[in-house]
Amino acid sequence: MSSKTLRTGFSLVLLAMTLAGCANYSGLNTEGVSLEAKNLKAGQSLSGVTLSPAAWPNSDWWKSLGDPQLDGLIREALHDSPDMQIADARAHQASAAAYAADAARMPTVDASAGVTRSRLARDQDPTGQGDTYSTLRNIGASFNYNFDLWGGQRDAWEAALGQARAAEVDQQAAQLTLSADVARAYSDLGQAHIVYDLSAEDLKRTRQMLDLSQRRLSAGIDSQYQFQQTESLEATSEANLIDAEKRLQSAKIALAVLLGKGPDRGNEIARPKVLQASAVALPSVLPAELLGRRPDLVAARWRVEAASKNIDAGKTRFYPNLNLSAAAGAQSLLGDAMFGSASRFFNVGPTISLPIFDGGRLRADLDSRDADYDLAVAQYNKSLVKALGDVSDSINQLRDIGRQINAQQHATDIAQDSYNTVVQRYGSGIGNYLDVLSIEQQLLQAQRQLANLNAEQIDLSIQLMQALGGGFTPDTLASANTSPATLSH
Repeated sequence: MSSKTLRTGFSLVLLAMTLAGCANYSGLNTEGVSLEAKNLKAGQSLSGVTLSPAAWPNSDWWKSLGDPQLDGLIREALHDSPDMQIADARAHQASAAAYAADAARMPTVDASAGVTRSRLARDQDPTGQGDTYSTLRNIGASFNYNFDLWGGQRDAWEAALGQARAAEVDQQAAQLTLSADVARAYSDLGQAHIVYDLSAEDLKRTRQMLDLSQRRLSAGIDSQYQFQQTESLEATSEANLIDAEKRLQSAKIALAVLLGKGPDRGNEIARPKVLQASAVALPSVLPAELLGRRPDLVAARWRVEAASKNIDAGKTRFYPNLNLSAAAGAQSLLGDAMFGSASRFFNVGPTISLPIFDGGRLRADLDSRDADYDLAVAQYNKSLVKALGDVSDSINQLRDIGRQINAQQHATDIAQDSYNTVVQRYGSGIGNYLDVLSIEQQLLQAQRQLANLNAEQIDLSIQLMQALGGGFTPDTLASANTSPATLSH
């Protein structure tokens, strides 16, 4: 048979194998379809809100709350918190995986050398003496390279690189979450101090009432029953103060935990100042630029891209592959003949491989990768819907809470004036005990409600800064020269 005929036959076999391999993953497709931000209606929910190009938060957005101590605490948390250590370790893991996937694309070259000293047993020795000694010397090198004809290894590397970039963005998301949690815990600590002060003031008022009631009882104006009611009220106020102290200590410990420190760290934190709520405004390019301002959205997009590359890599496993291996060296029993022509050896082995029957393993693997892609798209869609929901919810609550605070402040002022008047009348012996008791409770409730509304306004401001991405921009990343590709596969 001629060499031309052999080449023709080999080409036809290779073509048939290729066609058979390409047909093996037919019918396997992805179903995930990414949402478009422009198609999510939010116009009515965000109507009437001030729009400004400068409404995006700064990377140190917490400084706008007006307490320098908070800035130091957040920086301490970002440096010492175990949450950040976990995020850093995961990013390191993903980066190492990308490095390994890139290394797998490269050829390998190995070298070896050795000396083996041996003695033959009598039944092994052709001479029958059993005292034959030999020394085998060898030196060699080997080479192996996968040609990656269909780009599968490159796709696998790009998938790992996408996961590494997503993990890098996750670091930024972890920083944002931690800084927001610290700011909210700091606000809770300030609120706990205020509630403690209100409880202490309430106890002071009830003790003044108890003193007045004692004098009225001695004067025969009040009954023993009314005096006992006031004693009960004082006991309740004292219990409320103890509860407020307990909540204050818990707030300190919660903040210390976020800082990555022991509970005693909370006792070292000075009382927070009254924080300043942020102005109610939104960026004029919302929601379009929100896709690049929220780290969770950017990370989700990278994971969709990585899943797409994983599918491409999985498909190439159905195609024929070419591998080249080679080895060369020298081996000799005689030291002076080590590099002689008789001791040299080499081999070269090109190999073509193609899976023909594997029981469906490759199809199952590709089907799993398709499912991973669908899951990544669904998680991206969920993150996008949640992002717009977070912004809308925070902005709508902030828009109305200012009016609530004004109304509650007015109610508190009235309750305070009423209490001052009724206590003065009660002390003069002309007031009604039930009026004092009722007004005192109204004042305490009004003061606590006002404190809660002020704390809620600060909390909503922090949530809005977080919902808008907390100053994150992709150009702050090491991989800023690249961006996620299309979200369709």
